[in-house]
Amino acid sequence: MNSRHRAHEYAVALAEASLTIGAIRLSPENPFLWASGYHMPIYNDNRMLLSSWESRNLVASAFRLMLEEEENVDIIAGTATAGIPHATTLADQLKLPLVYVRSSSKGHGMGNRIEGVASPEELAAKRLVLVEDLISTGGSSIAALNALRECGADVPLCLAIFSYGLDKAADAFSTLDPACRCHPILDYNTLIEVARRRGDIDSEEEKQLRSWRSDPFGWGEKNGFPPKKGE
Repeated sequence: MNSRHRAHEYAVALAEASLTIGAIRLSPENPFLWASGYHMPIYNDNRMLLSSWESRNLVASAFRLMLEEEENVDIIAGTATAGIPHATTLADQLKLPLVYVRSSSKGHGMGNRIEGVASPEELAAKRLVLVEDLISTGGSSIAALNALRECGADVPLCLAIFSYGLDKAADAFSTLDPACRCHPILDYNTLIEVARRRGDIDSEEEKQLRSWRSDPFGWGEKNGFPPKKGE
């Protein structure tokens, strides 16, 4: 079995698990209000995957597959907070050091942005892989990546559990120099295919979910759910 087929099997298994436990919810008729103020027909909470060792192992095993052809990884880095447990499991399996990146520097003590090293200079010239739980617009992932690069670290790869596949994220990652590849275990198209096969959504709901993907920030207003920004 080649690695591409194995990766697809992991993606399908993750979609099944996520839909079953409610880590991913699909509701075109009664969309979710995101923190951005936009109504979206999908909501993802990968913290639900922490509830079982099988789900945690599934994520770590998929990440390990993604790293099979990656050379000379020195350290696994997780994003705070949702990326930390999965980065920890992966680092344990690979017997590698672990660090994590805060969303901002602490306002007390040593004022650390990166935890797990005595000094950020220890990351200089080290090859790191960043572990993120979710890629939405890509902003928080790239902020974490840049924090590591400011320490002199080489970060060529960002692994994620799930990605909405938004053009905004792809555009953001495309501007990075040096480049950083972004690889999710589960992508949006595979999720929708699995949900339809399982009967979680019908054909009309599938159509709505696919139309959201083509215009995520305009979808709500077009369907009678205007944004509530600033409320």
